[in-house]
Amino acid sequence: MKKAILVIHSFLIAITSFSQSVIKTMLRLPDTGVTTGYTTTFGEDNDYTIFPPFFTKNGNGTITDTITGLMWQQTDGGEMSIENAIIYCNNLDLGGHTDWRLPNAHEAFSILNHQNSNPALDATVFNLSLAEYWWTSDRQANDSNKVWATNSGGGIGNHPKTETISAGGPKRFHVRAVRDIATPTLIPNHFTDNGNGTITDNITGLIWQKAPYTDTLSWEQSLTYADTLSLSGTSDWRLPNIKELQSIIDVTIINPALNANFFVTGGAKKYWSSTSITNQTTRAWYLNAQFGITTYDAKTTKHNLICVKGNPVTTGVKEIHSTSPSVFPNPFTSRIVLNNKTGHESFELTNSLGAIIYSGKFIEGQHFNYLPNGIYFLKIIGKSTSIIKLLKE
Repeated sequence: MKKAILVIHSFLIAITSFSQSVIKTMLRLPDTGVTTGYTTTFGEDNDYTIFPPFFTKNGNGTITDTITGLMWQQTDGGEMSIENAIIYCNNLDLGGHTDWRLPNAHEAFSILNHQNSNPALDATVFNLSLAEYWWTSDRQANDSNKVWATNSGGGIGNHPKTETISAGGPKRFHVRAVRDIATPTLIPNHFTDNGNGTITDNITGLIWQKAPYTDTLSWEQSLTYADTLSLSGTSDWRLPNIKELQSIIDVTIINPALNANFFVTGGAKKYWSSTSITNQTTRAWYLNAQFGITTYDAKTTKHNLICVKGNPVTTGVKEIHSTSPSVFPNPFTSRIVLNNKTGHESFELTNSLGAIIYSGKFIEGQHFNYLPNGIYFLKIIGKSTSIIKLLKE
C-alpha cells in the first residue's frame, strides 16, 4: 500500500559556491498539480505533497499565485508576435497595476497543472482561450530568433518566433502577463556544492544529486532506484517531478543547459521525471538537457535520471489557544471562517512539521480542499498574533 510523504524545503549555508548570482522572483516552487497515481511502484509524482498549487481570484481580472507570490493576468491577451507581446505587457493597465511584464520560462512553467491537458491549466482559475502556446521573455541561448514558450499540453520548449499566426506561421502563441507582488531578491549564489556529492539550489531549497546515475533505466526502474538511493548519509531521495527538473535548467547555456560547475552530467542527456502524462498514462514527462525542453516518452523507454530531496526543517510553533480572534470550524474540513475579525488580518497555515502551506491576507471562507487530514497550525496576524491548532478530519 502506497503512502503519501510530505517533503519540505529550506535553505543551507554555502560550503562551495561560484559567482552565479540570480534574481529570485518566486517564493516557492509549486507542485505539478498531479493527484492521481498510475503505478503501484512507490515514488511517482502524486506520492509526494510539497506545495500544492493554490490560486486566489482577485475579482479584477487578476490571479494571485499564493505559492510563488506572483500575480497573473486571468484572461490571456490573445495571439500576437513576440515583439508585440513585450509591448503589450509593458503597456498593460490591469487591476490597478501598470508594472506588468512577460514572464520568464520558469515563471510561465510554474502555473501549469499537469493533472490537466489541453490546456494544462486550472480552468477554475484561468479563463480558457484558443492558445496553443504562451510566450516567455527568454530566447534560446545561441539563437535569438527562437523563444521559449509553454504549451497547452503541459510542456515548454524553444520555438522559432515566426511560428505564430501574426508572424506568418500556423500556430497560436498567446501572451499572459505577470507582475511581482513583492520586490524580487538577489540570491548571491544559485547553487551550492555541499562537498558530499550533493548540490543545493538556493532558489528552491531542493538538494540534488551532483552526479546523475550513469546508466539508463525505465521509468518504473527509475522510481525504485531513487526511492532506495543512499547518498550523503541520507536515504530520503526521490525522482523529481517535471517542475523540479525544469527549475534547474539554465536557458542561457546549451549542450547541456545545466551548470557544469555543479552538475556532473557528462553531456546533454534525457532525465526521467516522476510525472505521468495523465491522458496517456503509459507515458511520462522527461527533461531533454540539450536545451532544457520538457517532453514525454513511453515509460518502458530507458533514460537517465537525477535524484532530488527536500531539506527537512523544524519549527518552534507551539499550540496556543486563543478566542480573539477565533477560528470556525475547529476541527475544520476544508473551509476556514474567522470570527471577531477587523478586516486587516493576515495568516500563515503550517502543517505539523512546520512547513508553510499558505500565507497571505485572510480571505473569508478560505478553502483548503487539497489538504490531507491532519494537524495544522493557523497563525493569525492582526492587532495581536495568535496561533491556533486545527485538526482536519
